[in-house]
Amino acid sequence: MGKFIAYLKTKSFRNNLLAAVSTVAILLFIAFFSLRYYTKHGQGLNVPALKGLSFTQAVGKLEELGLRFEVDSVYVMDSPPGVVLDQDPNPNTFVKDNRTIYLTVSMNTAPNVKFPDIEFKTLLQARAIIENFGLKLGDTSYKADPARDVVLEASYGGNPLSVGQVIPKGSRIDFVLGDGKGNEEVDIPELVGLTKDEALFSLRGAVLNLGMISYEGEITDTANAVIVRQEPFRTDSLSKVKKGTPVNITLSNKK
Repeated sequence: MGKFIAYLKTKSFRNNLLAAVSTVAILLFIAFFSLRYYTKHGQGLNVPALKGLSFTQAVGKLEELGLRFEVDSVYVMDSPPGVVLDQDPNPNTFVKDNRTIYLTVSMNTAPNVKFPDIEFKTLLQARAIIENFGLKLGDTSYKADPARDVVLEASYGGNPLSVGQVIPKGSRIDFVLGDGKGNEEVDIPELVGLTKDEALFSLRGAVLNLGMISYEGEITDTANAVIVRQEPFRTDSLSKVKKGTPVNITLSNKK
């Protein structure tokens, strides 16, 4: 033990210790600056804000800065196609040269979905179902039926829809609903002698529908053609029909 303590006091030990410390310091110094050079410490770019730009504009900005990109396409309702919806990394993030920026871009075309079964569902239920399938509620109209606010018919673009029919996601679906008054009866209006437009006004007031239209003789003036027959028509034994009942008419230019 005494010899070891004596050795620690020698000049040789001090020189060896100094050399070892210097070597470690030099190695740390080299490693530190090599790492700074390798990682380009203090050098890089701020990621530009790309959300809301068109895909072409976003790519132009990235290429100008020397950044790479990868694209993922998604469909979002009410979003114009070809627009950047999201980016990773976020804007103003400090990155190195040649970093890959991940873009989420809206698709040009909507994917197709199968129309769900919403018949005889309430309006609230049917709306929740179609929205779950990526569809939207369009116009609603009513017709005479005992069930109130229950879907009786569904259509897209004026054409009736059936369960499982394929339509574009985001489509607007029109509903025909029951008015809850299907069992109520109204008086049959007298339409003979009226023009078609006058008859339509009368039928709407009576909550009835216009049925089939037929013609008698040569029609030379459709605007002034008048109704010469109707079905059903008022008799002593039949004076009322259910709301929504269609009324067929025959038009003629003969008074």
